[in-house]
Amino acid sequence: MAGEAMRSLGSFGRRYAVAVRLAPLPLIAVIALLRTSDGQFAATALVDAAAVAWTCGQAWWLRRRGGVPVALDAAVLIGLCLSVFWTGAVADGNTGWLRLLVIFACVTWQWHTATVPGLAAALVCGGSMLAIFTTAGLKPTFSEMWVPAMAVLSRATWILVTRAAERADRLAAEAERARREAAVAAAVRAEERELANSLHDTAATTLLMVGTGQVPPDADWVAPQARRDLARLRSTDERQERADLVELLHADLDATQLTVDLDAPPELPLPFDAASAIAGATREALNNVRRHAGTDRARIRVDGGPRGLLVEISDHGKGFTTTGETPVARRGLRESVHGRMTRAGGRATITSAAGAGTVVRLEWRPGHG
Repeated sequence: MAGEAMRSLGSFGRRYAVAVRLAPLPLIAVIALLRTSDGQFAATALVDAAAVAWTCGQAWWLRRRGGVPVALDAAVLIGLCLSVFWTGAVADGNTGWLRLLVIFACVTWQWHTATVPGLAAALVCGGSMLAIFTTAGLKPTFSEMWVPAMAVLSRATWILVTRAAERADRLAAEAERARREAAVAAAVRAEERELANSLHDTAATTLLMVGTGQVPPDADWVAPQARRDLARLRSTDERQERADLVELLHADLDATQLTVDLDAPPELPLPFDAASAIAGATREALNNVRRHAGTDRARIRVDGGPRGLLVEISDHGKGFTTTGETPVARRGLRESVHGRMTRAGGRATITSAAGAGTVVRLEWRPGHG
């Protein structure tokens, strides 16, 4: 299948061929009439009108429908050359306009035909014109003998241009293939990253708390929490157009094992990716409260709406020092909070101090992704 450069070149070749044949046509027609004798004016005018009508019709057809067969075009031009036998063109020396018609046609055929038909038509038409004029008693001119050579040069130039267009199409196709492969690889990495985040936020966190002795393995909430974790992992491939952020936040509260004060509107529909990212980041912030803050209470405040949103998760626990890279270096904060918000087009900021609790602010606006 031809690429964009080849399609553009084909269209350009037809347009340019039309322009080159039509531009000198008025002057050619005038030359034909001015150089004829009074006795042959009517016959010459008739042939002249036929040449103008054919050239205009062929140009229109080439521009609109792709052109008439090049063999038919060549046959008409040969017929026009035969008119020298009944228009007195030989006696009047009035053959130059016919020669110009043939030259322009032979050269421009090379821009919109296949190589063999275009060159064959030029050879036949140019050779026939030379034979007709010689038979009529005219001495061959340099320009008449050079018609096939001009057609060959025109074809050679067009072949070079065509190869450049093909090379451009190959480069464009390779760039598009590389772009698609990069997009697929990025999508795979994003999916793997989100799966790793989901695993970290759910089953891995629950198992770590049990394994490190933060909760006894026979705690009554561990089994239900494990079931919820597995259910959440199974649903990570589900995609919707929009989701209710408040509903997602409520669904996570039972899993936090915290007393959470949620200050939010009854519902808040957002694009699915944004709602999922904000809910996931909020869930991880609550996990950090449970694991590190030394308190069983937290507060979530949702302020704003679909045009701009602020979610604030705060606690009055023991806090931590936010200087240096330690907080952001933790995977939970780096990927599950900061990373999620960044990929959704938002941002996360964390304010904390030893003994003063922690505040996590999640900010999001549409169109910032």
